[in-house]
This record gives sequence, structure tokens and C-alpha cells, in this order.
Amino acid sequence: MSFKVAIIGRPNVGKSTLFNRLAGRKLALVDDTPGVTRDRRSHAAKLYDLHFEVIDTAGFEDAAPSTLQGRMRAQTEIAIQEADLIFFMVDAKAGLLPDDTTFAGIVRKSGKPVVLIANKAEARGAQGGMLEAWELGLGEPVPFSAEHGVGLPDLRDAVVEALGADRVFGEEDEDDGEIAASDVLIGEDIADPDAEEVPAYDENKPMRIAVVGRPNAGKSTMINALIGEERLLTGPEAGITRDSISVDWQWRGRPMKLFDTAGMRRKSRVQEKLERMSVQDGLHAVRFAEIVIIVLDATIPFEKQDLQIADLIIREGRAPVIAFNKWDLIDHPQAVLAELREKTERLLPQVRGIQAVPVSAETGRGLDKLMEAVVRTHRVWNSRVSTGKLNRWLETILAHHPPPAVAGRRLKIKYLTQAKTRPPGFVVSCSRPDAVPQSYVRYLTNSLREAFDMPGVPIRMALRTSDNPFAGRAKKRT
Repeated sequence: MSFKVAIIGRPNVGKSTLFNRLAGRKLALVDDTPGVTRDRRSHAAKLYDLHFEVIDTAGFEDAAPSTLQGRMRAQTEIAIQEADLIFFMVDAKAGLLPDDTTFAGIVRKSGKPVVLIANKAEARGAQGGMLEAWELGLGEPVPFSAEHGVGLPDLRDAVVEALGADRVFGEEDEDDGEIAASDVLIGEDIADPDAEEVPAYDENKPMRIAVVGRPNAGKSTMINALIGEERLLTGPEAGITRDSISVDWQWRGRPMKLFDTAGMRRKSRVQEKLERMSVQDGLHAVRFAEIVIIVLDATIPFEKQDLQIADLIIREGRAPVIAFNKWDLIDHPQAVLAELREKTERLLPQVRGIQAVPVSAETGRGLDKLMEAVVRTHRVWNSRVSTGKLNRWLETILAHHPPPAVAGRRLKIKYLTQAKTRPPGFVVSCSRPDAVPQSYVRYLTNSLREAFDMPGVPIRMALRTSDNPFAGRAKKRT
């Protein structure tokens, strides 16, 4: 991107609505409640012929540094330092408030070019508020409506005037890779299932990782520890994270995109609309991730909600990895780890062999081992077995443990092939798919997992019958 723009203003002036409009997608949560946005979020943006990076920030509030509002303000100040241009947004409908004047002074001191945006200019009585905005000393306010997209041409001209044509129309990166990367299908088709040549695993391919768990399990703290900076807002309060925030990062030279998500409570406890929106945003991040790190509080692991989150991830076909966080609070680590691993195998049999790593986001202990487990799981999730190997294995299985007879008729399994990867998906050609007991399907799945070393990822098994070429033909009279 040629330049960065940070959207600054007090709470509930429409910053996230403008961010979504410039990004061209509904990425940030928007609600009438003040203070919805807490973390800063960046994304590629387009304003007619201008291509840049836009940063959404929390509403500026005058509060002590130790409070949640104070920590949110610190994140916003970091965004001001990173930006090349500042969109200072005021609410023309409400008029100028004392906080607007205070924060305008902070923006002036930064020395960065500023575009003053008078949002909600379409409202009745907004003209007076727009005229008041002149008092801030930040130049002529641009009348705007983030909700309806009114005033975009004026905003574009103001950006060019503030930064200069040379800077604005310099080298542009129009690569929409971030958008394209999100269109990952659940289960990718294999072009030629009968091919014996299996493509090698790409060690340098970018990876998308979502971090999920119950509130206050330490998800944001763990991401901050991984990337080595205070990128995400953290604290002792439960439920700080609301939006799913993506962070670009490299681990041992490999590009990663980490997604921090809101804590997921039991559905019956989620009453507020805003929390429902946060959870939906988190579920969206899970669906488009490749690996999902399930963060469990090691002091109170495997509550019912933890298992429901894990089950959702497995049903979505994502590759799960468990992180037992807060390991620094455990008194007898060896005994507790053995107990937790036994529980993991017992409670999550559908992903037998799942990688489970004890970590401490507070001290950074175990994070390298966690990432090694993530890469191992990603390799298995992408694994492919040739049809020849599968059917040689199937012959052995059928000789050792043939399918049972149902209603006095023996079931015939003819053929096995892998049709999909990410996660591995197999098609079994058999005589009567509806009659095959689920217990025998589980036996095939577990035996295949063990024979071809596919631990810890969901494996899908589809039963189909081969087409009968004589079906539907009338019997000829002799």
C-alpha cells in the first residue's frame, strides 16, 4: 500500500462504519452502543482510484492508563504513530463536545496530516455541528455520511490535497491477496484421485490460524507473546476482545495470519446483541481458518463449552490444536499433563492423536512447541494418499475384519479412493451404503488414521454405491 490512514475520534461517531465502507467488506462490528471497537484493525482500502491501508481504532476516551479505556487509548495512539494520514471524525449531528477538542489537540501534536470528517451530515440539524467543527483548527470539515456513502468524492479530494498527488499516486499495490486468501473452501477437490504421484507438502505456503476459546482463557495474551509485541488489547477483564482481529506474522520465515477471536460462552448465557455479533464474527474466522488453536485454561480445562467449541471446529473440517494455557499456575505439571492428555483422548475420540501442548502466554513458555505442533497438524490436514496404496491397505483390512452381514446379506466393499484434502476425505464404493453400520465406518476411519499416520485431524468418509448399468431397464421376454 502507498500510505496508511488511521480513523480517529471519540466513541460512536461512525469510525467502524467508514472503515467497512473503505474496506469494501463488513469486517468491523457496528452497533449503536458506544465503545464497540477496542482493538485496532487494519485492512486494504480503496477510495475510487486511491489504494491504501486503513486502520480502525477504538474511540478516544480520557481515562487512567490502568483502566480498560486507558489501554484502548494507548492502542489508538500507536495507530496515530503508524499512520501517514489521520481521518479525524466528529459527529455533525451531535455537534462538538469537549472530548473532540481535547483529542484534536493530541492529533495536532502528532504533526501528521489530518482530514477532518463531519460524519452524519445527512441528518437534520447537522449543518450547525459541521460549522462548529471549524473551531478544532484542523481545516475545512468534509461533510460525510459513512452509513450512506455520501461525500466520498469530497473525501477523495481531501486525501489528495493533504498528502499531495506524488505521494497518493505513487507505487500502488493493487494485490487483493488478503481477500482472495479468505476464500478457502472446506475440503479441496483432488484433480486426479487415481494419480500415484502425490505432491509434496509446501513448507513456505502462508497459513491462516484462528485462536479460539472461552472468555479470559488468554487468547490475546498468547498472540501478543507469539508476535513479540502488545498488538492486541489484554487485561484481567473477561470479554475484552470483540472483533476478530487478524495479525500478519512470520514464524521461522513462514508467513502466518493469526486471528484473535472473542471468547465464546454457552449460548444460553449470551443475551446481548453485541456479544452475539462478536461470537458470529469469531465463528466466521474459524470457518476460513486452516488451523484452529483451542486455548484451554489449564486450571479449569475441559468444561462443557470447551468440548462444544472443539466439536464445532471438527464439524467444520478445520484442523484443531489444543493449547493448555496458564501452565505457570500448575503445581504438579507432570501429573496434570498426563491426566489432561488422557482426558483429551477420551473426550475427543473423533480427532484421535490431536496435538495438545502446555503453554504459558504470560512467560512465553512452550510457544515454539505449540507452533511446531501447528505445522505438523497442517501437514497432516493437507496429506494425500494414492489410490493404489489405499486399496492395497483395504484388501488387508477386509481380510482381517470384513464388514458384517445385514439382514442376512453380506456387505461388499469394492473400492476406496481419496477425493478431497483439507481435511482428508475418502469415498468408499460399496454394495449398500445405507446398511453399513456406523461402527464399521468408525473402524475403517481409525484404521486408516493409524495406517497412514493422520493423527489429530477430522477424516471424512463418504459411502457410495456404483451405478448399475442395467437399472431401470425392463426385463425382456424370452
